[in-house]
Amino acid sequence: MALSQAIIDKIILVDELSDQQLADFCELANTSYRAGSPIISDQDYDFVYLATLKKRTPNHPLLKTVEPEGVGFSSDKVLLPEIMLSTDKAYSQEEIGKWLERIKKSSLEIDLDMHSIEIKATPKLDGFAGYDDGKHLYTRGDGKKGSDITRVFERGLQVYNDAKRGQGAGEIVVKKSYFEAHLTKDFEYPRNFQASLIKEKELDIMAKKAIVDKAALFAPFNQLPNWIGSMDELESQFEYIVQEMLDSVDFDVDGVVFEVTNDILKIQMGANRKFHRWQIAFKENKDKAQVKVLSVTPQVGRTGKITPVAELEPTLLSGATIMRATGHHYGLVKEQGLGVGSVIELTRSGLVIPKINRVLKSAEVDIPKNCPSCGEKLQWDADFLMCVNHDLCPAQVIGKIAYFFKVLANNDGFGVATIEKLYENNIRKVSQIYTLNAHDFTKMGFGEKTSENLVAECRRSAAEQIEDWRFLAAFGVSRLGTGNCENLLKSCLLHDVFTLDLEKIASIEGFAELTAQAIIVGLQSIKDEFELLNQYNFNLEPTLLQEKLAGSSHHFSGKKIIFTGKMQSSRDEMKKYAKSIGVQVQSSVNTKTNYLVIGEKVGQKKIESAKKFGIEILSEMEYLAMIK
Repeated sequence: MALSQAIIDKIILVDELSDQQLADFCELANTSYRAGSPIISDQDYDFVYLATLKKRTPNHPLLKTVEPEGVGFSSDKVLLPEIMLSTDKAYSQEEIGKWLERIKKSSLEIDLDMHSIEIKATPKLDGFAGYDDGKHLYTRGDGKKGSDITRVFERGLQVYNDAKRGQGAGEIVVKKSYFEAHLTKDFEYPRNFQASLIKEKELDIMAKKAIVDKAALFAPFNQLPNWIGSMDELESQFEYIVQEMLDSVDFDVDGVVFEVTNDILKIQMGANRKFHRWQIAFKENKDKAQVKVLSVTPQVGRTGKITPVAELEPTLLSGATIMRATGHHYGLVKEQGLGVGSVIELTRSGLVIPKINRVLKSAEVDIPKNCPSCGEKLQWDADFLMCVNHDLCPAQVIGKIAYFFKVLANNDGFGVATIEKLYENNIRKVSQIYTLNAHDFTKMGFGEKTSENLVAECRRSAAEQIEDWRFLAAFGVSRLGTGNCENLLKSCLLHDVFTLDLEKIASIEGFAELTAQAIIVGLQSIKDEFELLNQYNFNLEPTLLQEKLAGSSHHFSGKKIIFTGKMQSSRDEMKKYAKSIGVQVQSSVNTKTNYLVIGEKVGQKKIESAKKFGIEILSEMEYLAMIK
């Protein structure tokens, strides 16, 4: 508890916590919040502690499942009439834009006219989540089971807008104006008061009066003020819509919820264990600071792009000490006057990355003329300063080697520090590293055990099976990230990519002519290195060619299948094998799905959706018998 209090008092900052200490504090803060006694502000929880946890340990259970209910409720849980998941969060308009792109992609998969897609926006209430089926009121619990708190209605609680009972999901809230006028002396947060309405103990006089005055209410989500419009309207009027929703109710609001209204599109987008993919909440970090710039340092990336990094006066922002932030590109430096002595508005994005919003006070700028790594003259490419000395610039060479091992992701030991030491000993290419033995590493200054480990890791990276598209992506060719590499290798064998011409690449779905031109140039630049590394016989799993898929005569060839439920076989292996024989494995039911293969404990909603679309349902045994 002493550690937790030190964190709350900001004696210990988030940067100083170990991963485990951070995770423990997030769980404590979440439990306290859901029990009605928050120990930190929502702002700090979302933008400091939870966001840092997401950055450090993205697979932590707290980020993957519905947050557990706070203490103080009955241990007897009952199934909710409808699953109540959490809501995914976005912290910038750019992230909302990415969500809209996912909507567009899903609509294309079911041939839905994008002009018919409606987006609804509602205020995101900061209350106590519950579900009212007309007879009972339940807490959200773990999203599937909750506690029966029907006693709240029996005590006289009314429904917002004088609506009838049975409106489904919503939140118990208290009017902000009422709380400020009558309750601030006795309750630190509205959350404390809302929790007092729910507890089993008898209500105190203040809670009874708030219910009588209709200041404490159950607000169903479908009764809230809303905005409905197209995706284009949302993008063009985003700030106005957000502000309108934030101001639309007299309750505590901590964001805006956006969701798709088209039922068929909701089914297509589906959900994961924690969120509905067709819904997202926008939460803005309003914690900002005005900070003086001490210096601006150019930093060279593996592609030659020069990024300005602003060194700042140490500033405490959202519980962390910020001393530097990226200036994005030198076009911004020149345009806004980002230089020594300038003053910037600094904030932190949802992933706790310091961000320069704008330059408040300009200063004289220093635009570098030469690369800080190799000294070659820099060139402008639109807003970006570039070093085009790609083969000899130390920062780029080191960056490319580090990128190769990072993308392979089947080795340890080849971080930047190791590669910098190799560079000092005249190692310039990945292929050179694979020629080294333990004695060679030792002569370069590595310890004997480390040298043996580095040799072993090289062997492991060649021996462990990886996808051929991952191997190609590791070379860092412009416009050939992992996704594009996989698409490319569906059209040709890995060793044939160097013979592809502009017309062939441009004809592949997802590749425009300009992209194809950049790929051809990039492939030729890595051809020699590719051939050298190919001598080490990397264990590559080939991507299945589209023509082989199309030519297959298997019963399930080209069919779209979903595997769901607990299988007796390994579901991952079933999916992998299905893909290898030309099956298109899907994750959610839609109108184009051909088969739903079910194991045990299958959600009723998927079964109902399959029946609605006329999709054939097979048991695991039926599927295996047919595929054999």
